[in-house]
Amino acid sequence: MLVLEYKVKGKQHQYNAIDDAIRTTQFIRNKVIRYWMDAPRELKIDKFALNKYSTELRSYFPFAAELNSMAVQSAAERGWSAISRFYDNCKCKKSGKKGYPRFQKDCRSVEYKTSGWKLHKTKRRITFTDKKGIGELKLLGKWDIQSYELKDIKRVRLIRRSDGYYAQFCIGIDVVDIQPKTGNEIGLDVGIESFYTDSNGHHEPNLQFLRKAEKSIKHSQKRIYKKVKGSSGRKKARKLYAKKHLKGRGEAFAYKNYATNRQLNSANASPVRQRNEHAKRIARNVCKSNDLVAYEDLRVSNMVKNHCLAKSISDASWYLFRQWIEYFAVKFDKIAIAVAPHYTSQKCSSCGVIVKKSLSTRTHNCSCGSYLHRDTNAAINILNLAKNRELSEVVSEPCRTVETRGGHPQINATGVEATTLLGASLEKPSFDDECRIPSALDRGVSNKDTFESAQFLCLYK
Repeated sequence: MLVLEYKVKGKQHQYNAIDDAIRTTQFIRNKVIRYWMDAPRELKIDKFALNKYSTELRSYFPFAAELNSMAVQSAAERGWSAISRFYDNCKCKKSGKKGYPRFQKDCRSVEYKTSGWKLHKTKRRITFTDKKGIGELKLLGKWDIQSYELKDIKRVRLIRRSDGYYAQFCIGIDVVDIQPKTGNEIGLDVGIESFYTDSNGHHEPNLQFLRKAEKSIKHSQKRIYKKVKGSSGRKKARKLYAKKHLKGRGEAFAYKNYATNRQLNSANASPVRQRNEHAKRIARNVCKSNDLVAYEDLRVSNMVKNHCLAKSISDASWYLFRQWIEYFAVKFDKIAIAVAPHYTSQKCSSCGVIVKKSLSTRTHNCSCGSYLHRDTNAAINILNLAKNRELSEVVSEPCRTVETRGGHPQINATGVEATTLLGASLEKPSFDDECRIPSALDRGVSNKDTFESAQFLCLYK
């Protein structure tokens, strides 16, 4: 599966029509959730019941009938995605809040399936044929969509962000680029002092994009409150501030943003987009040059509860880096293994003795004579744990060998039981309008349920 993203160019009345379609999508999603809330317990509401109800809404509301029927169905599927996620959290007895479905008020996208749109023969323009009046839009970007057949385009999504409007195409193909074996293995220990330290002793610098842009962001925020409420100057200041906080699809998509590459080294570039491009470039190089990549199975959501380190941890984007590693491991036919992080910094990589040290102690000095940087010692331990785990799996099943595992479908790259195994085939391409896509779409890790989510995620500003 591949997702291609273009920036679209049109006239103001076309942008207004897109906004109207987005509002209709939000309306349909909220109505089906209200229908589920008000339904009696005896009446079991499922995905098909919500799709049927969305069809009835088209007859009650003329503005809903103007939207393509499959786009209305896709909006209903977003509501069901929130409901099914709530059910799943209750069944698995997730601690804390279970994520009871809430009404959406900041929808920023509308999704079409296989109808309601038509590509120009040059495939550089797209026309939306429903009664919303969007019409023909020009596609700006570097992707070569001409190389894909029209039947392979499964879904099209229009997205509104603070710097314009974008179109995403979901291509139903397998993203595979098998690379030659190098015979190298590497362990990675992510951190704040360095972006990561590997088992070879290399320290990748942490560029701290948010810290560098923080002054500019604060300045743009102050400018808002110096303007008169309701004035055009205040609207312009808000738009400028929104661009500073622009959220790209960093967590899960492998798209080529129209402005990302051009702005990556710019002082005015979005920190989120900079982090995404940085993590993607580093992860690609790591997976391409190593046959086995080992990393820690960190619970970042718990680690950011430390208010002293929360901003630095978020700015380092450890989880984003992990997602890109898993994606490129599948694409390049390499092995990526997440190991438990317990005692990786305290344990000596030479003799195995526990050498207790505080977080401020940056060197590892053992009585056996081992003297290493703290993070290098942890990276070696991470690699050893991954190799031992891999060996134990092969020994438990002697008929399997490392060389014959083609795509390592038996290895769980994330180290979490609930995650789909690496190399698993996708039954249905998908988008995810919120955080879960990320996570999953381009990695090739999630399955057909991803496309029916309406949640990245959170995403588009």
